[in-house]
Amino acid sequence: MPKATMAAIGAVLILLGGMLAHFTQTTNGIRIEDVRFKGAAGNTLSALVYIPRNASESSPAPGILAVHGYLNSRETQDGFAIEFARRGYVVVALDQTGHGYSDPPAIAHGFGGPDGLAYLRSLPFVDKANIGLEGHSMGGWTVLAAAAAMPDAYKSIVLEGSSTGKPFAAEGTPSWPRNLAVVFSQYDEFSQIMWGSEYARNVPQSAKLGAVFGATGPIEPGKTYGDISKGTARVLYTPAITHPADHFSHEAIGDSLDWFGRTLAGGTPLPSTDQIWLRKEIGTSVALIGFLVFLLGAFDLLLTWAAFAPLRIEPARSGATSASLPKGRRWWVAFLISALLPAVTYYPAFAIGNAWLPASRFLPQVFTTNIMTWALINTVITLALLPFVPSHTSRKGVAGQAVLIALATIAIGFVSVWLADLLFKIDFRFWVVALKLPSATQFMIMLIYLVPFTLFFIVALRALHGNFSRLDAPALGHYATTVLVLSLGFVVLIGGQYLAMWLGGKLINPFPASPVVPLSTIIGIQFIPLLAAVAVISTFTWRRTGMSLPGALICGVLVTWYMVAGTATQAAV
Repeated sequence: MPKATMAAIGAVLILLGGMLAHFTQTTNGIRIEDVRFKGAAGNTLSALVYIPRNASESSPAPGILAVHGYLNSRETQDGFAIEFARRGYVVVALDQTGHGYSDPPAIAHGFGGPDGLAYLRSLPFVDKANIGLEGHSMGGWTVLAAAAAMPDAYKSIVLEGSSTGKPFAAEGTPSWPRNLAVVFSQYDEFSQIMWGSEYARNVPQSAKLGAVFGATGPIEPGKTYGDISKGTARVLYTPAITHPADHFSHEAIGDSLDWFGRTLAGGTPLPSTDQIWLRKEIGTSVALIGFLVFLLGAFDLLLTWAAFAPLRIEPARSGATSASLPKGRRWWVAFLISALLPAVTYYPAFAIGNAWLPASRFLPQVFTTNIMTWALINTVITLALLPFVPSHTSRKGVAGQAVLIALATIAIGFVSVWLADLLFKIDFRFWVVALKLPSATQFMIMLIYLVPFTLFFIVALRALHGNFSRLDAPALGHYATTVLVLSLGFVVLIGGQYLAMWLGGKLINPFPASPVVPLSTIIGIQFIPLLAAVAVISTFTWRRTGMSLPGALICGVLVTWYMVAGTATQAAV
């Protein structure tokens, strides 16, 4: 394959995926504006505003404030936003405080909800008598904060996987909030926190939910309680999905469409089953795959430059640089330790980080710190095991070129993400896996976490390729092995947790006193594709250089970027 072919294929995938996503989210003349505005406290908030063609100052349209959950960003709500806008609603898809491009810290200023609602109401093309609020998880608490601060400024509300009351919202009553729909899935991981029910399927029997509905017995899903005209209406929907699937579900999105169709005037009537948002998700998924292909193609092209010639290893030399590694007992022991150790240390590392490393100006992102703790624990263990790892022929005097080619590769990838944002107003994502441009604040935070994560990849990928790589290995088997080594443990861990959820109704919590298991389990879903991508990148670069260092440096920067830009900042920086 010519050296430029892979980069060209990646660029074409980014272009085609970006176009599909763009034309989906702008269908029927919808216009998207990327805005920044000041909150009441002087903090900056970020949002995407979806403006349907029918909205104008002379003919204002109903509006909806749509807010993502914890550790996500405004793009996570694009399924809801696209479908709301298609039905004639102006949508403000808000970044909560401390998320996306809104100023930290997270949770401050009512999560940004009151300011978001005030901004929505300030738009001259919004009908202020027909405003809805929709939020997923912590986004539900965000819109509840808005409803509490401005009780007469909205007409109805949808809580997706969220609740009234403790820990972060005002207690609900039969009359507050106004015209409430609760969409709470049958396999939601947070039923105890949200509604005081150990099992999500038992939420209809929750006393807390009953108090909001004004009912003494179990709530009947789909039945309307109260009176829409009086603002006291309530309804419960219970799709058979999980908490993170709420914003990736035709049923959950359809439930919100039904409720706003019943409680807001001025929208365009469309069946709730008429949904096209998945096309955008397919487009951004294709673009995400294209990004990975483009990144590898860029590395391959850079290797043809004279400056990086010392890094290149020709396939013809492969037999002379590596001994055969038969799959004997030592190989299988190394495989099992390498695959299972990261999963075994996952929950303990989160418990340690959560207990001992609170958010501060030096470590401002709680969950990035927890993952850093996990990475450093595994770094120490792997360093202790390195004497037992076979070593390949040493490459000396090329560390400088390895650093430069890694930085150049990441820079080229960064430009592709910037261009996709500029041209199509998208990030690269599939469901909860998303790579987006960092803000200036997030870039500075990246510098804090870059060293420990890069150290982890230098050590971990040295062990990976020492144990499982040889240059004369068939490519397919080589890639399959390294992908399995890095991701299999999390497939078993996360798959086992959701099997337990499906069979028993709740996750297994090895640390009952710690609140981190439900959220860390959802975060762990991302580890499967993320570590698989790390395996592909590091194997690709190793097969061309005979070194683990270039791939480790690329992965160190890329994973730090991915995590810092995609999560919450809990401390002011």
